[in-house]
Amino acid sequence: MNYFPRISIVMVKLYHLMKSGDGLNNLKKITVAHGDGIGPEIMDSVLKILKASGAPLEFEEIEIGEKVYLSGNTSGIPKEAWDSIRKTRVILKAPITTPLGGGYKSINVTLRKSLGLFANVRQCKAYTPYVQSAHPGLNLVIIRENEEDLYAGIEHRQTKEVTQVLKLITRPGTESIIRYAFEYARAYGRKKVTCMTKNNIMKITDGLFHNVFEEISKEYPDIAAEHQIIDIGAARVAAMPERLDVIVTTNLYGDILSDIAAQVAGSVGLAGSANIGREYAMFEAIHGSAPDIAGKGIANPSGLLIAAVQMLVHIGLPEYAEKIKNAWLWKG
Repeated sequence: MNYFPRISIVMVKLYHLMKSGDGLNNLKKITVAHGDGIGPEIMDSVLKILKASGAPLEFEEIEIGEKVYLSGNTSGIPKEAWDSIRKTRVILKAPITTPLGGGYKSINVTLRKSLGLFANVRQCKAYTPYVQSAHPGLNLVIIRENEEDLYAGIEHRQTKEVTQVLKLITRPGTESIIRYAFEYARAYGRKKVTCMTKNNIMKITDGLFHNVFEEISKEYPDIAAEHQIIDIGAARVAAMPERLDVIVTTNLYGDILSDIAAQVAGSVGLAGSANIGREYAMFEAIHGSAPDIAGKGIANPSGLLIAAVQMLVHIGLPEYAEKIKNAWLWKG
C-alpha cells in the first residue's frame, strides 16, 4: 500500500481567495501564542516540525490567556499581543483556558470579533486506515458564522431568578458567511451546500438565516442547496456524514456540529480550525487546553499541526503544507 497519499487539490487551494504573501522567497512573519494547559507543549512540538520542514517562517511569540489575566489584565490579551497580531495578520494559537461561569470572556471569541474573523472553516475528514472511523468516507466541511449569534456575548440578569442572552443574527453577517460557503464550494469542487437552522422555532432569527440562504443559493445554480432543521441535521452528521458535503450554519450550531463531525471522523484531537477574515486569519486546534494532562508528555499535537498545515496554505506555502501533511500521514 502507498502510505504517501498526496494532498488533494482541495487542500492545496485552501483559502486561496484570502491567501496572503507574495512568494516563497520572503520570510513570512507569524504570531504564535503558546496558550494554557497543554498548549505550550503541543506548540513546541508543532514549531519544531515547522522549522524542520524548512518553511520560510519567522515567529513572533506572544502570551495571552490565563497567566495574563491573573497578572491583572482583565481581557487576558496585552497591548503588545495586539500589536504583533495586527502587524503579522496571521496567528497560530494553542488552546486557551476559558473560565467557567466567571472571569474573563472567551479569548477565542474576543479575537474573532476584534479581528473580523467572520468565517470559521473546519475540514472534517476520516483518516482511515491511519485512524479508525466508522465512517471512512467522511469528508465534509463545516463553515460557521463566527461573530454573531449567542456568541456575541450579550447577556444580563433580569431579576434574581431570570437571566437572558440575546441571539444576534444580522443580514450583513448572514450574507457574508453564506456567500463564503458557496464560493468555497465552487472553488474546491464541492457539489452541495446544506444550511442548518432551527427556523421552525426561532422564526425571526434563524428564519432570517434560512431566507438569506435561499436567496443567495439562486446565484449558484451549479451547486445543490438544501436546508435541514439542526436537530435532525446533527443526527445525520453523527450517523450518515458521507451524505453531506459543505454545511453552513450559525455560530453555536456550527460549534457543536464541528465537534460531532471531528469525533465521528476519528477524534476531536485530530482536527484543526481556520478563522478567516478580510484582513486577518487565526489557526488553532479545536480541542481545549486539557490542564488535567498538562506536563505529562501525553498530549497529541495533531490538531494544532493540522491547523498549522492550513496556515501554510493560507500564506502561500502549499509545498511545505504538503510535505508536513504527508509525513504526518505516513505509516512506516
